[in-house]
Amino acid sequence: MKRQIIKIDENLCNGCGLCVPNCAEGALQIVDGKARLISDLFCDGLGACIGHCPMGAISFEEREAEPYDERKTMAENIVPAGKNTIKIHLQHMLDHNQIEYYNQAVEYLKEIGMENPLEEGEEEEVAFHKHHGGGCPGSRMMDLRKNEKSDNNVTVGDQPSELRQWPVQLHLVSPHASYFKGADVVLAADCVAFAMGNFHRDYLKGKALAIACPKLDDGKEIYVEKIKAMIDEAKINMLIVVRMEVPCCGGLLALAKEGLARASRKVPIKEVVVGITGEVLKDEWL
Repeated sequence: MKRQIIKIDENLCNGCGLCVPNCAEGALQIVDGKARLISDLFCDGLGACIGHCPMGAISFEEREAEPYDERKTMAENIVPAGKNTIKIHLQHMLDHNQIEYYNQAVEYLKEIGMENPLEEGEEEEVAFHKHHGGGCPGSRMMDLRKNEKSDNNVTVGDQPSELRQWPVQLHLVSPHASYFKGADVVLAADCVAFAMGNFHRDYLKGKALAIACPKLDDGKEIYVEKIKAMIDEAKINMLIVVRMEVPCCGGLLALAKEGLARASRKVPIKEVVVGITGEVLKDEWL
């Protein structure tokens, strides 16, 4: 079957091994000094390993691969590793809203007579999952569009948030999320919302969002691939790059252009440059 799965660039991989403990499913090992995907069966394609690679050597690709097998993963890798690994794995499924895999894992634990460790004395966390449908507030995918207010509901003095989703950091967002489908997307530098008082009203309203820092963030190749996936797979309508006037922030536009260049579809790109005191210095289509 064709599905999303991780890809390791051996030229970038330095064999540090930081990705291995962050793949609770046991899909990665260090072999001959390089990280290797040892089995398609164990890779869930959710990318817990990606943010822990200091070299940006891990990315996503869509290819023919064996279907992910939750029960086999639990039996061969998760349960033998112990309670803490079980807990991390179950939490990982909830964080990415993979309820079907989560239920399969819990059912397997019941079959072998083990308790679900997420339900043992974790009152606050369990309460959060019951209220929000699973996932931690830091990275769980949430579509907030149902909470949008009409202008008639805004009272004098209120400035409502126009954020329609969570998460927003480009390393954490999934380009396949529902709120990116056919959307107008804002790709904003981290500092923009602090410098620009009218960012929500004038640039974010009605749009999906991803934020990044082109100077400080690692894994730029991952960013390019995610932008490409938004264009080709989510079929976004347009990309609006909002960046600060400082020279290093120009890298954000370069990432967007590289993603567009690699994509098979073409979408319009707008560049908005914001001064450090919040004024718009440039707002034009490229």
